[in-house]
Amino acid sequence: MLPAAAVYRFPWEINSGAVQEGESVRTFGRLTCYQPEESRATFSAQHASKEHHVVVHTLFVEPFNPIIGAQYIVLGEIENADEVGVMIRARVLNCVDGVNIALLQKAINEQRSFFSEREHKQIDAAQPEHVT
Repeated sequence: MLPAAAVYRFPWEINSGAVQEGESVRTFGRLTCYQPEESRATFSAQHASKEHHVVVHTLFVEPFNPIIGAQYIVLGEIENADEVGVMIRARVLNCVDGVNIALLQKAINEQRSFFSEREHKQIDAAQPEHVT
C-alpha cells in the first residue's frame, strides 16, 4: 500500500506541533547551514517578522550540491530526534532558487481551501436528507 500524499506544511507549522511523527510533508526554506558529516541541513523561512528553522536529515538525497542561501523544496517524513527536536527525513530535495515565496504561500493556502471545501461537500453529500 502506498503512503498518503505529502501535504504542504509551512516551516513555522512543522516545529509548532501541528505535525505528527511519520507524517509525510512538503515544505520549503532557504538553506542556511549544511553539515555533511552529520547529513543534516538547516532551512529557514520568515513569517510574521520571525525566522523559523527546519532541520532536514539529508542521508537519502546525498550526494547533493548544497548552495547556501538558495531556496529549496523538501519532501519527506517527520521524525523526532533527541538532539534537534522535530526533523524531516528528506526523500526529495530540490533547489528552486528564484521562486516567488509569497506566490508559493498563496498557492498553498488556495490548495488548502480547495481541499477543505471539497471535503465539506463530500460530507454534506454523504449525509441523508431529512424528510419532513
